[in-house]
Amino acid sequence: MRHGKKVNHLGRTNSHRDAMLSNMAASLILHKRINTTVAKAKALRKYVEPLITKSKSDSTHSRRTVFSYLQDKDAVTELFREVAGKIGERPGGYTRIIKTGNRLGDAAEMCMMELVDFNALMVKETSAEGTKKAKTTRRGRTKKADAPAAEGEAPKAKKAKAKKSDSEGDAAE
Repeated sequence: MRHGKKVNHLGRTNSHRDAMLSNMAASLILHKRINTTVAKAKALRKYVEPLITKSKSDSTHSRRTVFSYLQDKDAVTELFREVAGKIGERPGGYTRIIKTGNRLGDAAEMCMMELVDFNALMVKETSAEGTKKAKTTRRGRTKKADAPAAEGEAPKAKKAKAKKSDSEGDAAE
């Protein structure tokens, strides 16, 4: 039974696990994206998201608290300057885990973990979704209320006109 066991120990001692999560968090903050196993990414999410929340208030106390976790001045500077500026309004959920398949050697489930607001492709897609698109049904057709009536009848009307002109041309000959 695993009653009350919230921490995934990842097969490591406490000091090794803390050092590993600290290094991974610093790498994630500096590079904005890392490749790792899903288990480590889920453990890292619990480790790094409170640090990002702490970075929203730029005070000496919060900087020292974050440094005690990361042990990397460059990562702390990057976190408080760039990362905190982009995620200022976001209430949580600062990281994204995208599964990439299994590792070849031991079939471990791999993933890419990234900071949400730093993926240029995803940011462009969300801003493009802000433009108004024609609403469609589940089948992919446009709804009748939104689609103009003339568009639906236009092909039939063209065919009818073409048949009339052909029959009139035949009658004239």
